[in-house]
Amino acid sequence: MDSEPRIVETARDFVALLPGGGALLGLDLGTQTIGVATCDAGWMFATAAKTLARGKFGADAATLAELVEARAIKGAVIGLPRNMDGSEGPRAQASRAYARNLAARLALPVLLWDERWSTQSAERDLIAQDRSRKKRGEVIDSHAAAVILQGAIDALAGGMLY
Repeated sequence: MDSEPRIVETARDFVALLPGGGALLGLDLGTQTIGVATCDAGWMFATAAKTLARGKFGADAATLAELVEARAIKGAVIGLPRNMDGSEGPRAQASRAYARNLAARLALPVLLWDERWSTQSAERDLIAQDRSRKKRGEVIDSHAAAVILQGAIDALAGGMLY
């Protein structure tokens, strides 16, 4: 376990923590669920993985640790729910606390990524795929995690290091 969690908010700083690249984990933290996505080591494609029912942090972290081990994950991208004006409210603070705990528990660098519009984007994509409302509800969080992760890896791989 790292004594100093490595949590950053820019792609530039995240790249510096991952000089060799590697597969990434994307998380969309909800109050009742956690949407999970992963991407390849070359930072090309984010893929929705699963939606976890949110429980106690220790149980959630253990489940995520298994995925990190199985996929050789090198870093995590966690959605930061900012308000439309860019300010942060209680949900953003909760996401920051979760990121600190997860970074320390999994010994991974974490990128906090602005998640404004991620759920709406995922919803549009699922509607375009003609998914029923019920089926969209079952997978929306993991697809939102994939939108968050794809935005981050596009910035990482494309050199848009903001």
